[in-house]
Amino acid sequence: MIPWVQLDSARTPDGAQELRLKRRGAEFSIMLGTNELMNSRLSGSEEALATLSCQRLAGRLRPNILIGGLGMGFTLRAALAAFGADAAITVAELVPAVVAWARGPMSEIFAGCLDDPRVAIREADVGQLIGAGKAAWDAILLDVDNGPEGIVHKGNDRLYNAAGLATALAALKPGGLLAVWSQGPDSGFTRRLKQAGFAVEEINVRARAKRGARHVIWIAAKP
Repeated sequence: MIPWVQLDSARTPDGAQELRLKRRGAEFSIMLGTNELMNSRLSGSEEALATLSCQRLAGRLRPNILIGGLGMGFTLRAALAAFGADAAITVAELVPAVVAWARGPMSEIFAGCLDDPRVAIREADVGQLIGAGKAAWDAILLDVDNGPEGIVHKGNDRLYNAAGLATALAALKPGGLLAVWSQGPDSGFTRRLKQAGFAVEEINVRARAKRGARHVIWIAAKP
């Protein structure tokens, strides 16, 4: 069996933990301690975050999309495939090394998507971008940490609490969507979405087509 090779590492934003980029043949993995945050062979649920959102926004002209978390680019590539040429897609990534990995060691799996004219990469906290404007976005897609119960950066919790959801609601255009990826279910988060004023769908998706672990995507619509 081909062994894993560590290519690089980076500290989490609070400096408390270390992210490690590893490669085995053509397969990539990003690890936090003993936890695998993402793997280049398991992309189904992150892609669904974009495709499910696009289906519900069909017919919108010049949609303005915000993606929180670059990761391995699964959601971004799916969004580029799903949305038309008139879309504008902003990706916020808090860890600069992740952007560097996308342009360096993992460039083959990103396949030039960072250079698509529809894409703007912001090395910034997605929460700051959400709070920066009112009715600015047609969709906000969050693949940040492991979902509402994050393990990478405790500061991400504010995206998912009542105040964070109120900010996201205000940042969306009428009928806009907040779509959230999670490693697993969270009934408390579903309740908070509804209390914030969203109409909520909770969808189970597979990590890899019809196989693999079941992940959860919330599609929360602004009235």
